Amino acid sequence: MEERDEEQSFARMLAESEMESGPELEPGDRVRGKIISIGKDHVYVDTGTKTDGVADREDLLDSEGNLALEEGDSVELFVVSRHQGEIRLASSFGAHGGVQQLMQAMEQEIPVQGKVKETCKGGFRVQVMGNHLAFCPMSQMDNRMVEDSQSLVGESMTFLVSRVEANGRNIVVSRRALKDKEQAESLHEFSRNYKPGDVLQGTVTRVEPYGVFVEVAPGLEGLVHISEMSWSRSLAPEEIVSVGDTVSVHLLGIEEKDKGQVRIGLSMKQAQADPWESITENFEPGSVVEGVVTRVAPFGAFVEISPGLEGLVHVSEMSYLKRVSKPEEEVQPGQKVRVKVKGIDSLERRISLSMRDAQGDPWEGVSTRYEKGTLVEGKMEKQEDFGMLVALEPGVVGLVPRSILHQNQDSSLTNKKPGDRVNVAVESVDEANRRISLQPADSVQSEEWQSYAPARDNGLGSLGLELKKAMEKKKG
Repeated sequence: MEERDEEQSFARMLAESEMESGPELEPGDRVRGKIISIGKDHVYVDTGTKTDGVADREDLLDSEGNLALEEGDSVELFVVSRHQGEIRLASSFGAHGGVQQLMQAMEQEIPVQGKVKETCKGGFRVQVMGNHLAFCPMSQMDNRMVEDSQSLVGESMTFLVSRVEANGRNIVVSRRALKDKEQAESLHEFSRNYKPGDVLQGTVTRVEPYGVFVEVAPGLEGLVHISEMSWSRSLAPEEIVSVGDTVSVHLLGIEEKDKGQVRIGLSMKQAQADPWESITENFEPGSVVEGVVTRVAPFGAFVEISPGLEGLVHVSEMSYLKRVSKPEEEVQPGQKVRVKVKGIDSLERRISLSMRDAQGDPWEGVSTRYEKGTLVEGKMEKQEDFGMLVALEPGVVGLVPRSILHQNQDSSLTNKKPGDRVNVAVESVDEANRRISLQPADSVQSEEWQSYAPARDNGLGSLGLELKKAMEKKKG
């Protein structure tokens, strides 16, 4: 009874040992493991099974002939063969081999090294495993469209062999099949490690007018749409990032498309802080800042005062100096302008701005500059039924009422044209309501003369009276 229990215990331990060591590997399997040791000619790798793998050191050298790996580093290799308890690993089938090796590579889906020799009708001529010339259809060169086929000539790549016929005279290879396989494996691993909402690092691989592609795992790209690149809407993709840049991205979602295609949605701006959350810390009503015009609409212009913070300058807030009817005549997209923050609504994400307040209100202090009785030379702006409008300075216009014009003896005043100079006197100022009442300067002068000579006789005044007395004395 005890012997039977020991046998069952041993069997259970053996099964657990096999489960811990992982399933047996077969030629063509991809292995990711850590380097155990590095010898003169071979590199030994922990395959995760009971048997360690061995790879030729030469196969792991970089383009400059150096081994940029150390013990403990992770590598990804293919199982080339199993023989007498040894697992042979390689990055791909070697540079030399016969038809038999090509057949083995095809059957076991082991990548082979190839060099693109030239373009041809419908694809490329690729030299594989020495002197074997293979054909790679254009559609099988990549899992995305090849835009510049000539740029691939001379490049060394890995391919999967999809057909070997006529004793090696008809060989077809596919790089797309390999990339699709790598992508599927990478996607499986990616889906296990990340979920929507996670923030991760990626490398920019392509920049397009509609956004950028970012590699988030080996062979796995996601799209950052232009609307998700920055909180600022005034920047183009190429102004934000370049190919090769490392960026932080927020995972929006993973969507499976037709024919096994997968779309990974990413956001760069959501990986950053929302500028609206700290707007009141950086801006407050009354502050004057510089911004950039992003859009012009019939009712005004939108101005970005900080990346992601855009406010509206209503057409009525564009100028004190003139009445603006067409905003595009005042500003254009991309133009820098000074604006005053009039109000902030964080909940509605709205900022009201003013260009004219940032320039200064010409009516401010006008009652001090134009006291009653002040003589001013202005410019006639236009004649209205209710009177004549006179510009005293840019943005400050006063009115000579029609009733006063009719009382004035000088008829030339009513014949003035826009732009003509006019001498006027200030009658009254209402700064709060932006009103100045004026009268012709000569009417003020005559009134002053009358009040100055109350003792005049027949209009002669004091001097005339003295002369009159002297003449009368001489006659007597």
